[in-house]
Amino acid sequence: MKMNEEKFGQRIIPSTKKIEGIENLVSLFSKSRAYNAGRLFEACKVYEKMVENNATICLTLSGAFTPTGLGGFIISLMEKGLLDFIISTGANLYHDMHFALDLPVYQGDFRVNDDELLKKGIVRIYDIFIPKNTLLKTDEFIRETLNDFSSSKAISTASLHRFLGDALLKKAKHPEYSILAAAAKHDVPIYTPSPGDSSIALNTASLKLNGRKIFVDPDRDVLETAAIVRGSEKNGAVEIGGGAPKNFYMQTQPMLDQILGLGKKGHDYFIQITSDAPQWGGLSGATPNEAVSWGKINPKSIGDSVVVYCDFTIASPILFSYILERYKKGKKLKKLYKKREKLLVDLKRGIKIK
Repeated sequence: MKMNEEKFGQRIIPSTKKIEGIENLVSLFSKSRAYNAGRLFEACKVYEKMVENNATICLTLSGAFTPTGLGGFIISLMEKGLLDFIISTGANLYHDMHFALDLPVYQGDFRVNDDELLKKGIVRIYDIFIPKNTLLKTDEFIRETLNDFSSSKAISTASLHRFLGDALLKKAKHPEYSILAAAAKHDVPIYTPSPGDSSIALNTASLKLNGRKIFVDPDRDVLETAAIVRGSEKNGAVEIGGGAPKNFYMQTQPMLDQILGLGKKGHDYFIQITSDAPQWGGLSGATPNEAVSWGKINPKSIGDSVVVYCDFTIASPILFSYILERYKKGKKLKKLYKKREKLLVDLKRGIKIK
């Protein structure tokens, strides 16, 4: 169905344009250092420390991040070596593909009659409209791409996402708009903690009905992410929202200590942008102080941990623009995707579990 852009809103295109004068804006936040403007200033400074100390930086993505068009910032961060691996919901990666495939996503209005949208074949994420045809075409691309994929052994979600990213680089009209494509290009592994919970999984599951051999092993994701963390001198995260992606990263430290017996360390840096509140059991059960009790954050590093209570569509462009402006030349890429097997071997050699 052809959309009328004037009626349904402007089409969303991922932007890599940084906020002009970002350093002046962040400097303004530093004047009072009060409330969440102050926490956002602290987050900018913690991100700087991660880069300066060559920490391995993980980005975790939950919520409907990619449909907003903010994926362009993530692409720029990967290109500059300012993040090293990603843990995301499958939904964010599914919606990421729409942009590469030149399939429309529109800025809509939350004050809408959803019965009318249903009749017109439009699905809604708050004030974002996605034509059903965009979903169907994306489904078709996934199934056609994975028809060429077959493995006799179980794989991590990083391998599955790499295959999809490579396909987008080769076949998509606008691979420059895709996090998956950029990750494949720059050897950035992407993991999904709940591989059965997205439209990507719906399509891989359907292929098994036709005898396709696609075996995704969540345990391998647990081991690969733990191996990446263990193989790094310092570790830190930028966490957008909470949910499974947040905990999947944070649990790497209990995995190394509690399960594998490799000793307590804890993450060195922690930034979270969230609208959750801890007293309701939100934040995925872990404020930075609480995470110390689990061995997830090094108690000596608690000063390099900050939670920004803010809508991510407001705070993350400021944080990402600041760090991209601060490190225009970027850093050497770690290319962790290619190093996963070696890191796993090193992990196995060091474990004390019987």
